[in-house]
Amino acid sequence: MTKGIVVAGLSGGSGKSMVAVGLVAAYAGQGRRVVPFKKGPDYIDAGWLQLAAGQPCYNLDPYLMDHDTISNSFAAHSRNADMTIIEGNRGLFDGVNVEGAYSTAELSVHLKLPVLLVVDCTKATRTIAALVLGCTKLDPRVMIKGVVLNRLGTARHESIVRQSVEHYTGIPVVGALPRSKTDIFPQRHLGVTPHQEHDTAGQATRMLAGMANEYLDLPKIESLMADIQLSVASAKSAVQDVSAGKVRIGILKDAAFQFYYPENLQALENEGAELVEINAMTAEKLPELDGLYIGGGFPETSARRLADNSAFRQSVKQAAESGLPIYAECGGLIYLGESIQLEGEVCHLAGVFPVRFGLHKKPQAHGYTELTARTINPFYSEGEKIKGHEFRYSTVLSWQGNPSDLIFDMQRGVGFMDGRDGLVYKNVLALYSHIHALSTPQWAGSLVSRAREFNKERGVAGSVANS
Repeated sequence: MTKGIVVAGLSGGSGKSMVAVGLVAAYAGQGRRVVPFKKGPDYIDAGWLQLAAGQPCYNLDPYLMDHDTISNSFAAHSRNADMTIIEGNRGLFDGVNVEGAYSTAELSVHLKLPVLLVVDCTKATRTIAALVLGCTKLDPRVMIKGVVLNRLGTARHESIVRQSVEHYTGIPVVGALPRSKTDIFPQRHLGVTPHQEHDTAGQATRMLAGMANEYLDLPKIESLMADIQLSVASAKSAVQDVSAGKVRIGILKDAAFQFYYPENLQALENEGAELVEINAMTAEKLPELDGLYIGGGFPETSARRLADNSAFRQSVKQAAESGLPIYAECGGLIYLGESIQLEGEVCHLAGVFPVRFGLHKKPQAHGYTELTARTINPFYSEGEKIKGHEFRYSTVLSWQGNPSDLIFDMQRGVGFMDGRDGLVYKNVLALYSHIHALSTPQWAGSLVSRAREFNKERGVAGSVANS
């Protein structure tokens, strides 16, 4: 029997990531098989959870996915686990409207999982009890079973808050974390630093495991978890017919390009792709491929190293010219541009698209997106609607193109320019929106189909050349 719980907070920055990663690392350190999930569109927190668990972290997003998709994904990935821990996002009840649609609370109700509520106690005592009590009254369907107090100043501070919460709410306090002068998750322009760029990520997760063992009541928290009834039928994964043969799809995966949902990579493999990981900063050139997927990440933090590898950049441009199917999201879009300007320095990039990018001090887009394909493109049918998300500080400094050439109309979100997104060149599509394969199931099949076509055309061309 698999057990599960949702770790939520009163707000973003409450400490729920620290508690969630700490719990995952601590239980995994006991030899337990812990499967982590992250609620909402997020790569960075999910990466830390993955590192702590030693296995992939999956995303559950009530905005991008319908209830059946969420249930099936949760069942499929949880059925061999000892326990599942879901980290929420923002505040427990925060959604896209006044009803809290698509919130962490809604997800916990749908999955029938209890909530472990993390509360920042900075400069407050008895008021914390009022906040917790309010959460229990706002939606009685939400099962808040335990509270973790965070950022406590003294033993007396902890005692007053603990007694107040338990007296007025009847909910046990199962952990109390002292205020720390050290930020285990250092912040930067897009929030928490990804574990791939954290010099001591392994040490950080071990530190969090140690904090969980010292300050959290692990046996009590485990006792609060709910048993999960997993249907074998719903847990089966839908592997596609791959009789057409394997194709090689490259994945740029390094410190600059990190943002890949495990479900996206699995979907490509299910469609018959062999995935080839490539480091854009060290590889001399692209290997022989049938397709290329460039996800998001932080090309701006590695721009100089990307620019210095001119041979690799040139090989990507040559591959695009040859008709290689390339799908690029956000950071991938930037990489396919002409350059990015950082503090007055211009770093040259692949140059597939005549776009110069810069970096703004404030977010230029942040949130969910809805797009409709308005013109012919390599991967989506005309009129097809997709959902995604965007989060970027990059900005377009100049583009030698026309907004009418962009293939997507934005019904929600910012996009590339003038309420549109999606640059196309031959078999290349690059856009700011990230998609999730469970929300856009046609994406993987389309990319693999294009790769097969390219493989076949290349084979025919080679036969002609040799005859």
